[in-house]
Amino acid sequence: MKKSNWKIKMSRVLVLMTLMIGLISGYVWTGDWIVALASLGGVAMIITLFTFLHLSYRHRQWRKVEMDAIDEMTGEQFEQYLVKLFKAHGYKVKHTPLSGDYGADLILKEGNYTIVVQAKRYRSTVGLQAVQEALGAINMYGADEAWVVTNSTYTNQAKKLAEANDVYLVDRQGLRELVREVT
Repeated sequence: MKKSNWKIKMSRVLVLMTLMIGLISGYVWTGDWIVALASLGGVAMIITLFTFLHLSYRHRQWRKVEMDAIDEMTGEQFEQYLVKLFKAHGYKVKHTPLSGDYGADLILKEGNYTIVVQAKRYRSTVGLQAVQEALGAINMYGADEAWVVTNSTYTNQAKKLAEANDVYLVDRQGLRELVREVT
């Protein structure tokens, strides 16, 4: 999972434009290309510092919620956490109704591709029923695939059914990885 390509391209264009403006304004202000290049170096250092501060803020923001804290969340809090997590991965996220959700808690969109997500914040292993619910949600929401995301692990039966039906299972370790990818 990654940021949308247009966001990356726009950030690169903005950095290049800032550097060009720094170079040109340095030359216009001083009339000397050497001084202009030195000012360009200063602008590059400011951009680097801003980028470092921004990334370390994002890192701290996501690291605040460790697995122990996730284990203490309610089911609804876990779903809200996943909404933020998947948005950070670049997905458009829709939350389904709390009751009558037809087996999906979240609907992720990336372009025309749709993923239904069944969220299970459990203290024990997640069983067959969660995979069955996710499978039922595929046709209900016209999705391309289904995921079950948990802070726990899965039973062997759940793993077999998921594998046979191409349902993607995100267990405790997978959830940690998703969090690390946005930090």
